[in-house]
Amino acid sequence: MSHKNATQTASLRFSPTSKADFFSTLRKNVDNYFKENQISKYANNHFAFKTIAMLSLYVIPFVLILTNFFSAWAMLFFAFLIGVGKAGIGMCIMHDANHGATSPSKTVNKLLGSTMYLLGASAFNWRIQHNVLHHTYTNVFEVDEDIETKFIIRLSPYAELKKIHKYQHIYAFALYSLMTFSMLFKDFVKVFRYTSKNSQFKKKNTNQAKEVLILFSTKILYLLVAIGLPLLLVDITWWQLLIGFCVAHFTTGFILSVIFQMAHVVEDTEHHHIPENGQNLENTWAVHQLHTTADFARNNKLLSWYIGGLNFQIEHHLFPHICHVHYKALSEIVKNTALEFNLPYNEMPTFRSAIVSHLKTLKALGSNELQPTHA
Repeated sequence: MSHKNATQTASLRFSPTSKADFFSTLRKNVDNYFKENQISKYANNHFAFKTIAMLSLYVIPFVLILTNFFSAWAMLFFAFLIGVGKAGIGMCIMHDANHGATSPSKTVNKLLGSTMYLLGASAFNWRIQHNVLHHTYTNVFEVDEDIETKFIIRLSPYAELKKIHKYQHIYAFALYSLMTFSMLFKDFVKVFRYTSKNSQFKKKNTNQAKEVLILFSTKILYLLVAIGLPLLLVDITWWQLLIGFCVAHFTTGFILSVIFQMAHVVEDTEHHHIPENGQNLENTWAVHQLHTTADFARNNKLLSWYIGGLNFQIEHHLFPHICHVHYKALSEIVKNTALEFNLPYNEMPTFRSAIVSHLKTLKALGSNELQPTHA
């Protein structure tokens, strides 16, 4: 984000009047659900079991590789499982914890949020890019970094259109796999940007030197474990190790990217840009989330279990501090309240339909068929 855009973002505001009573009504309905059922908004035993399962899916294959007992092909499969496990950790454990949704204890949330380091990425950067920029200014071009142009993938109708984008619906999924791999390097740029004295996101107690030191030390530790230990203990060549390392990262990146993109870059979700002359965005924050977000495959229990309820993305955006184990129950409350206020509730019935919708949107963005229509 440029300095100019950072300045604009500081004054960016949502409409204070558009369906202003929607969110207060919805919040009351959701609060009543928890009171009537006498349950906590935080994690439960199901979440604890899932935490163990996802960490095991990462750790066990890695330990099996270190035993040096299996063939190269078996170890390659283990690398794939590590990637699946890392994605599961990101979606099921790290995500809730860094939103403060796992536990009322900040210590517990911080500890589980630190599982982000198991992905080779920065928990500090994530909390700013995801929690602040993405969750506040969803699908607002040049503010929400999740929809910024990724190399040769155009994700917003306000982004510059290039000839290569005409084919992005063909090559995009392959490039999505680079997500966590690129984080290994891009995190260094972001930590300096987010902690600079000119950053609007810098908190009073944020120490740049401390965050940079944490970033360097966690990156080095991650690489020592992920690459150093296998190189030291396993009888494989350096290029075999490199292939395994890339397979794990590409698997994680592919899964995470696909899941996140299907919630915002699909048909019927709106795109916005920073209004000129200091004007407000056209909707309140909560209504903006409904217009820019979509659910998918709400009845697919296995998918929902593995991806940490991120197919209930509307519920997550409206209530990020509530653990994902409750999203299925909340979805009907959110949907009914949205319809009551004559507001959209974007949903796709299956995982396949969400994939198709994303591909259609990528194709439209690549040929400029998807025109910007909102301020």
